[in-house]
Amino acid sequence: MKYFYTFLLLFAIHLTFGQANQKQYDYFVQFNGNQLSKKVNIADVLNHPLMNKYKEGKANLDLEKYVALFQLDQKFTVHGNFTDSIPYYQVTIPIKSRVTFKQFLIEKHTLNQDTDSVEVPVIQDFEKYSVYTPKNQKMSLAWNDNYLVIVELTKKYTSDKYNWNHEADSISVTEPYQEQVEVAVDATEEESEEDYSGSDNAEYEKAEADFSASQSEKQSLFIKSLFENGFVTPSSEKVNINADISSWLNYSSVMSKFNETYGALSQFASYNKFLPLQQNASNLVKGINLDFYFDNDNARVEEIIEYSQSMATVAEKITNRKVNKNIFNYFPDQKPLGYMSYHINSKAALENFPSLTAQLFQNPQLVKEDVTLIADLISTIVDEEATATLFDGDLSMFLYNMKEIEVTTKSYGYDENYEETVTEQKIQKNIPLFSVVFTSTHPTFGDKLIQLGIRKKILIQKGDFYQIVGTEDYGNVFIKKDKDVVVIANTLDYFTTGKGAFTKEAKKALKKNYISGQLNLDGIANAYNKTSDAKATESKKIKMVSQQFRDFTFESPKKLIDNKLIFEFKLNTIKSDKNIILQTLDLADELSK
Repeated sequence: MKYFYTFLLLFAIHLTFGQANQKQYDYFVQFNGNQLSKKVNIADVLNHPLMNKYKEGKANLDLEKYVALFQLDQKFTVHGNFTDSIPYYQVTIPIKSRVTFKQFLIEKHTLNQDTDSVEVPVIQDFEKYSVYTPKNQKMSLAWNDNYLVIVELTKKYTSDKYNWNHEADSISVTEPYQEQVEVAVDATEEESEEDYSGSDNAEYEKAEADFSASQSEKQSLFIKSLFENGFVTPSSEKVNINADISSWLNYSSVMSKFNETYGALSQFASYNKFLPLQQNASNLVKGINLDFYFDNDNARVEEIIEYSQSMATVAEKITNRKVNKNIFNYFPDQKPLGYMSYHINSKAALENFPSLTAQLFQNPQLVKEDVTLIADLISTIVDEEATATLFDGDLSMFLYNMKEIEVTTKSYGYDENYEETVTEQKIQKNIPLFSVVFTSTHPTFGDKLIQLGIRKKILIQKGDFYQIVGTEDYGNVFIKKDKDVVVIANTLDYFTTGKGAFTKEAKKALKKNYISGQLNLDGIANAYNKTSDAKATESKKIKMVSQQFRDFTFESPKKLIDNKLIFEFKLNTIKSDKNIILQTLDLADELSK
């Protein structure tokens, strides 16, 4: 009978994991060693002077041994499920030899012993694979001639005794209230309660031990199902094989886990049943990719959000905005230290907000008519067309330079008679010169708001702009309104007619992107070095970074591809004679000297 139940359990495990390579995982990370190895030689990385410094004094750290063990020019993966009935994680790494890896484990275990008595690790050798589970750990290592698998079933033991959702705890409102009389407890009863408590602990420990044993057996059967009929390398259509590192996260699974975690606390809340469900969220967002690229002239990260068809249609309406050309009149001629320009169709966002709200809050506790009523109410209260004119969707921010100004500070104390004293002192302070520019086509709201500020003595008119009272410590911040463009800044020195070299460059970028930005690392380094706050050591390091990396840029295209919205972040190098990984190691080595 025992063998029969074992067979059933093995069959269930096989159905759950046997086709793992075709399964949709909650997360999947793939290191494309075959792709990255074409760009950088792993030997150059491991033998880099910085790595040699790290290895000094670490007798047990021999990176060459790991190179001899693993096929680093092949793909290895990390994946798993945290919403499955049997949650787990699995790491899969290509290796060169089953025998060599076993010998490595034995030697490593021996070297880590601090005593004369050496405990040889217990390794189980089966026909097609070997297994080693470290002492006092749940994680297991299993391998054959080609692959090492690190696996663990991650379900935790929980006792029903700590479930707050017991019917016995509820109070009936139909039964009359009966006062409970406290009864004195004698020593014998107290002793029996202690015995009962002790039996409770013993019962809990036994149940936990039984659960751990069951998990261990399932894990062994899971490993067997991986290797017994020939190991199949995990794969996912969601990852990008052209990236150096590609990862995928199932958004619905994340929301499900969040709701599960929140569920323990939601027992005390009355309105949790009306909150959005993870199914509704997954109807809008399917998943998120993070792809990494390491080239000679840049390192690039792409964040890709995959929407459902309905949500993708809405997102593209929001991101596809034609920039108000008047905003370019307040772009600088030359490239600033940093900038970000963000342009969305606020009218489309407001028009689609009610329908998105209705989708998100669909719930068994709320009938469709209730949700529709709420959506209609929002649509009625909010005049999308009029509201959109308050902020059309154009927003640009600029960091121009640093400037030293004189400010007055006050310090408070007490004299010899314990009377409060106020001491004023003038000090030099470095402030950033900046501007924030946005568009508002409402015919009267902006002007009326400025007039209100004047009446309340928050604003002081000075020519064609209005100074904000109390901003002297920040370089006298002002507001300027030029037709449908509103400017908030603390400098007038960088505004142009919209025909400078940088403006032309920005216009070109914003034709295809709804977000575009850049940090000029060399400019920031030079600006910092000219301030009185600059310290010699810090200035030297900042300068070294700026001599290695040119700038940091980010952008997001207006158009979606296959319902996917892409955000790209890029670190650009000045040199391109070697891979950016090696360049970064060179820089870190110099900074550590």
